Amino acid sequence: MSTAGELIGEHSGIHRYTIGQRRGIGISSSQPLYVTGIDSERNRIVVGVQDDLLGDGFTAMGVNWIASANLTEPVRAEVRVRYRHTAAPATITPLPDKRARVRFDEPQRAITPGQATVFYRGDDVVGGGWIVKR
Repeated sequence: MSTAGELIGEHSGIHRYTIGQRRGIGISSSQPLYVTGIDSERNRIVVGVQDDLLGDGFTAMGVNWIASANLTEPVRAEVRVRYRHTAAPATITPLPDKRARVRFDEPQRAITPGQATVFYRGDDVVGGGWIVKR
């Protein structure tokens, strides 16, 4: 399915795809297509162009604050959204139930639910959690 909601092909199982994937999609297009979303409830893969991978934030769950026991005010930190991602400046707003809302200063590529996220200040880890939605 395209980001516009148009059915453009069939897949061989959602477990074979990851957000940001370009190769092996099996759809011809005049421009490169990337997996931009996975809808497991509807058994759908969503594809779009590279700009469709950009997101300005996400919600994390299971957040563990290393630097402070109970943060209640927004904090500034550098945030990684995957292992090899370069940490990017963001504002992190603590939410109830060990959740947090992260807003990047500039959009980031392929923010993926299910991936770990880590918050840094320089070399120090401030906290981290699991990405649950963009």
